[in-house]
Amino acid sequence: MTSVAAVHSLWTMADGAAGSPLAPDGPGRIPAPHIEYAQLAPTLIVLGAAVLAVIVEAFWPRRGRYYAQVLLSVVALAAAFAAVIGLAAGGFGSTKAQVAAMGALAVDGPALFLQGTILLVSLIAVFTFAERRLDPAAHGRPVDSFAAQGAAVPGGEAEKAAVKAGFTTTEVFPLALFAIGGMLVFPAANDLLTLFVALEVFSLPLYILCALARRQRLLSQESAVKYFLLGAFSSAFLLFGVALLYGYAGTVTYAGIAEVVSDGAKQIDPALADTMGNDALLLIGGALVVMGLLFKVGAVPFHMWTPDVYQGAPTPVTGFMAAATKVAAFGALLRLLYVALPGLRWDWRPVMWGVAILTMLAGAVIALTQTDVKRLLAYSSIAHAGFILAGVIATSKDGISSVLFYLLAYSFVTLGAFAVVTLVRDAGGEATQLSKWAGLGRRSPLVAAVFAVFLLAFAGIPLTSGFAGKFAVFKAAAESGAGWLVVIGVLSSAVAAFFYIRVIVLMFFNEPKADGPTVAVPSPLTMTAIAVGVVVTLVLGVAPQYFLDLAGQAGVFVR
Repeated sequence: MTSVAAVHSLWTMADGAAGSPLAPDGPGRIPAPHIEYAQLAPTLIVLGAAVLAVIVEAFWPRRGRYYAQVLLSVVALAAAFAAVIGLAAGGFGSTKAQVAAMGALAVDGPALFLQGTILLVSLIAVFTFAERRLDPAAHGRPVDSFAAQGAAVPGGEAEKAAVKAGFTTTEVFPLALFAIGGMLVFPAANDLLTLFVALEVFSLPLYILCALARRQRLLSQESAVKYFLLGAFSSAFLLFGVALLYGYAGTVTYAGIAEVVSDGAKQIDPALADTMGNDALLLIGGALVVMGLLFKVGAVPFHMWTPDVYQGAPTPVTGFMAAATKVAAFGALLRLLYVALPGLRWDWRPVMWGVAILTMLAGAVIALTQTDVKRLLAYSSIAHAGFILAGVIATSKDGISSVLFYLLAYSFVTLGAFAVVTLVRDAGGEATQLSKWAGLGRRSPLVAAVFAVFLLAFAGIPLTSGFAGKFAVFKAAAESGAGWLVVIGVLSSAVAAFFYIRVIVLMFFNEPKADGPTVAVPSPLTMTAIAVGVVVTLVLGVAPQYFLDLAGQAGVFVR
């Protein structure tokens, strides 16, 4: 009877009875969270659509599932982008910038600019996901870039039966929406736990998407396993760093950490009395969190996963991942360094100098030896991560705005380049060996010319978006005293220009081989993706000022 009474007493206390700590008048009651749903609308729309897409996948008839998923994804991403525009027009990128969701997320200029970029890039990427005209029809049914049944053993009876039945892996659309939802939260995260949750939300779907290539299934699955294992290590580093920073500051919010860094621990939490204000925890914890973010941007020496994953993943996924992930990860890195750790500027700047130099040089030099187009673009992305880090190092408003502009320009060039790669095919699928691209300009002058535009943008040739982006980040870095870094960046750009020009020469000045690849005629979906990439590349190169001003207006973090 005594034990029953004790249990009843505990139950009534937890239920909010008079005298309970959780009662409305109790000292320890848990307040209801205050969520600004309107300000979080872009993320909520995408995640809501992702949940709805899972329901569609479960209950919609298989023959109509593809069209329903494509329509749902396009409408959701367009609506979320409209919500970003609405928030920016309402002043939330400038005068009304605020911290929302109980301090977990920031709604400010950089967050809205990066979210808008991610949504536009993702919308174009969905078009490449939905492409079904590049491969010949299987058993009378159109096929896409993804495995007929992801869970089937490559080459096994289950896979053969799935191909014969005409199955398509429409699960890629809800997976992509979940990844996009996580990417929207990542650059807006204003505390370390939200940062970690967002990292996992967008990373886990990407691990799965990388394993779903229709062709070269084993290579695709190998790339996914490598990405998963190395991603798990980076997540562990980041989470350990979060724990150390909490031990140092007694809080996981960026503003709280910045306050303790600048003013010291004013109010000591009794539970953390032995660790708060310990500089060793600050330095080690900050380094571990930054390592986790540098892994996502593909910076040296955390780049090992990039070439293998880019090569093995389905090319539409590679393009999406290369463009959108870099935007989200650099946004998160900027916010961490500029909002949470500005007081450590003299500690992290020298380290970032070294990382940026290694990244620029390694990406440019190793790309010279590549014989596969996708691996070449992977090392190109590593070199570009180094160029963007030059803007991060600037530690100024111009540095922030230059990085924002560079990410906008780079993401569309990258997506367009990988969309072109999907068109060049032979009997085994995509012909990614560079030797097979010889004479492509004579077989298909338009496709080769479009790819040349993207390569010239990567090289930073004037009148392309790449030149405007590099000029902006190098100018910001030089004005902040990083002149030698700019010199090394220019030299790396010259080395990188060599292998971009080499591919152009290969396409236009070499004789095509008799057994060379053909260029598939895509549907309007891929045509739109490539056309948008070309237009954005040329517009940002010829008339970049409006977009530079837009990035400049968005270059202030809320604190």
